[in-house]
Amino acid sequence: MTITLNNRKVKFRNGPMTIAAIMEEKSYHFKMLIVKLNGSIIAKEAFSSTPVKEGDRLDIIHLISGG
Repeated sequence: MTITLNNRKVKFRNGPMTIAAIMEEKSYHFKMLIVKLNGSIIAKEAFSSTPVKEGDRLDIIHLISGG
């Protein structure tokens, strides 16, 4: 499966995969994230049940706080 992940084409061996599975494979273990699938914001509670399919666009944005 090939998707656009954070503006880059990325291939995965399996597909479709859930957002949680992609985050695990890519080692995205940040506390503060915004996740958008094809332009729609996905709630954290839905990461493990939301499928990502061939050709989808997934944006995973890590929020950083500072002062």
